[in-house]
Amino acid sequence: QVQLVQSGGGSVQPGGSLSLSCVTAGYIPSPYCMAWFRQTPEKEREGVVIIDSGGAAEYVHSVKGRFTASKDNAKNTLSLQMNSLQPEDSAMYYCAARPYCYYPGWAGSYTYWGQGTQVTVSS
Repeated sequence: QVQLVQSGGGSVQPGGSLSLSCVTAGYIPSPYCMAWFRQTPEKEREGVVIIDSGGAAEYVHSVKGRFTASKDNAKNTLSLQMNSLQPEDSAMYYCAARPYCYYPGWAGSYTYWGQGTQVTVSS
């Protein structure tokens, strides 16, 4: 019954900004963790940010200071604000959720996945 529905993304020039949203339909058993991943044909899936059950976020080094994850509990929405985008940020981005989770760690597995949203950064 749980579905993660993504929106946002698109195409921008280097240095530009984009945002992603991930709306949860249904109930994810608490506590739960969430994350944003990205994937390209050239690279394995990469964790971008992990979010613990309290909403605290940890970012992969390459996006620190540029990306910000946030949660709007009233709207059941997880967002990712992406600033100062670089071509290497281009990827399909996926949100994910893990029930029964306080802190997932970077090797944690996820049960629910969004459908993916394309982010393209090019001149």
